[in-house]
Amino acid sequence: MSPPSDHDRLYSIAELAEELGVTPRAIRFYESKGLLEPRRAGGNRVYTYRDRARLLIILRGKRLGFSLALIQQYLDLYDADPTHKEQLVHLLRGAQQRIEELENQRRDLELTLEELRDIEEQVLAAMKEAEIEPPAKSAKSAAS
Repeated sequence: MSPPSDHDRLYSIAELAEELGVTPRAIRFYESKGLLEPRRAGGNRVYTYRDRARLLIILRGKRLGFSLALIQQYLDLYDADPTHKEQLVHLLRGAQQRIEELENQRRDLELTLEELRDIEEQVLAAMKEAEIEPPAKSAKSAAS
């Protein structure tokens, strides 16, 4: 008899949480939102390889800034479309939208930094003119 493969492995909530670096509470939250549907063994949740893969997709989606609703749609398409065509189109559109959002945020951030640097220069010039010694930069701002 061959040893069970990873595909046959069952995980407890604690094992899955530890392996993926999340809390059991986070996993239960994703369950409450319908993103995960573990089996029950008595009163305990048991997670399959498929549940683990879904959780990896959820975590990656959240890390990339996708909403839970968008992640849910992606997961639903995976189950509904064996060709994965719709899923790929959905993912592409979501990625393109997120790229646009992040590019806009980057532009806004660069403008804000430019304005703050102008203010900093003006204040330093005013302090110099008033013969006020500027405070030393904090360790946090000196590192950046």
